[in-house]
Amino acid sequence: MSEIGRYLPQKTQESNKEIRTFMPRYGLVNERRNQLHEVIRLSGMNLIIDDIDHPLIIKVASIQQARMQVYFIDNEDYFHRKSIFSNKAGKFHKDNDERAIFFAKGVLETVKKLGWAPDLIHCNGWFSSLLPLFVKTAYKDSPIFSNAKVVVSLYKDDFSDQFKSGYEKKMLMNGLDSDEFMHYSNGTYVSLMKGAIDRSDALIIGSPEVNPEVLEYAKASGKPILEYQDSEDYYVAYNEFYDNIIGEE
Repeated sequence: MSEIGRYLPQKTQESNKEIRTFMPRYGLVNERRNQLHEVIRLSGMNLIIDDIDHPLIIKVASIQQARMQVYFIDNEDYFHRKSIFSNKAGKFHKDNDERAIFFAKGVLETVKKLGWAPDLIHCNGWFSSLLPLFVKTAYKDSPIFSNAKVVVSLYKDDFSDQFKSGYEKKMLMNGLDSDEFMHYSNGTYVSLMKGAIDRSDALIIGSPEVNPEVLEYAKASGKPILEYQDSEDYYVAYNEFYDNIIGEE
């Protein structure tokens, strides 16, 4: 997933497409070494989750050799810990549900501020699994996202935990109706990915192994699927797939 995140955007950009890359500013990302700096004009918004205001901070870093920028979604409460999804003892962070909600909304609100209407949104990994839901429901009437296609890549990134009780209420506070949650409601890995599949326009098998239940559900969905690409020029197939999805009515 990290290699896809690093090289696919570059190859896509070199294919004469305009891209934006977003990721969480995990505490393991060294700001000084990677020369991250805050983008003041994009920062300063508060996202309300569970009745609490959480400041949205946007930082950016450049990959010079690729002539590409990466936007980082940051918040002190959610992303300054020196771990990603679990603590040193291997315990799943109790607020991973809120972190996923914050990331998804943070990306979409930042794209709105940029005034940049994407033709296609490519989501990688379970942490981005709420983006398809938001795009197809709470943000569907926004001119920025009204015509956007959503592609979801499936990986072997399972977790065995479950979002804590009350997770749905935090989603409802983001302008959603509980009837729209469908598979998302359970807050397990499989349910999140099934929900993302439901709300996507197309799917990519991103790794040689994928959770069998998720893979079966994806294949039964009837949606366009790009099978796993085991070659150095995988990006060619990805970009052709993008073109086909964007071109569909």
